[in-house]
Amino acid sequence: MKREILDTAAAASQPTGAALQPGPSRPLPKLQLLVDEMRPRQWSKNMLLFAALIFSKNLLDVAMVSRSIGAFLVFCLLSGVVYTVNDLMDLQEDRIHELKRHRPLASGALPVRLAVLWLLGVSSFALLAAGLMGWRFLVFNLGYSRFFKHMVIIDVISIAISFIIRAMAGVVALNTLGGHLTISPWLLVVTFFLSLFLGLCKRRHEYVSMQEAGKHRVTLVAYSEELLNQLINMAATATLIAYSIYTIWPDTVQHFGTDRLLFTIPFVVAGVTRYMFLVYRRDLGGDPSEVLLTERSLWLTIGAWFVSVALVIYGSQLF
Repeated sequence: MKREILDTAAAASQPTGAALQPGPSRPLPKLQLLVDEMRPRQWSKNMLLFAALIFSKNLLDVAMVSRSIGAFLVFCLLSGVVYTVNDLMDLQEDRIHELKRHRPLASGALPVRLAVLWLLGVSSFALLAAGLMGWRFLVFNLGYSRFFKHMVIIDVISIAISFIIRAMAGVVALNTLGGHLTISPWLLVVTFFLSLFLGLCKRRHEYVSMQEAGKHRVTLVAYSEELLNQLINMAATATLIAYSIYTIWPDTVQHFGTDRLLFTIPFVVAGVTRYMFLVYRRDLGGDPSEVLLTERSLWLTIGAWFVSVALVIYGSQLF
């Protein structure tokens, strides 16, 4: 009893809250740090590879679907390689960025040497699996990391071109099964302007939100908020016009045997304008992937567009 009283008194003599102080946080496993550095949440951008599968009317073909999924996974690995290389090149700039300084490499939690060794292994495997289109994608994006992103306007145009490569890679993946698929030039135009729109929205967010933008990204100094607003409006308008033309283009109508694809236009208009609302009124857009993954309104709009497209293209096969 006396021992219990002494223990209680000793505990009471401790400073307030001492018993509640957490111990030192356990470091994350190196494998998790390597995966986190490859930014898996950004891999949703590679969903564009499935465009060829959907619009070629092969969504119900198991072999074609499997091939597209394989291409998607390979491009996810290649994207991760590009992100890691980009972070290695921008290590000093990222360490002064409010958010990027918490990334594994910038924070120092992930050793540079280990990241380089990991890159060599992952990129070798991904390139062997990807074939020709994979190395083109990797080389172009590495060129962006080293050169293009330091050139005003060219930086966002390069991002848009990388998405065109993704769309074309989806076609290449399906053609390896012996097919002779092509992708509508209008779909490539839509892809370009939509990617340009998202890239410009990201640049605007970076420009507006960072007090010393030039220290992190040199090209931001050359932009202005007014210029970015005008470019965003231009890209949004071009996206809507290009998609509208695609839906009623004679080749499109002949390919699908119907002109009802035009009924999907309102969903595209809703998606683009809703995104602009989030950019201008809620100061979002800094991370397009994050916005697309977390904004319920966009998910509902994209889902409605997908269902409407599926009904137009596959309605006769499903019902």
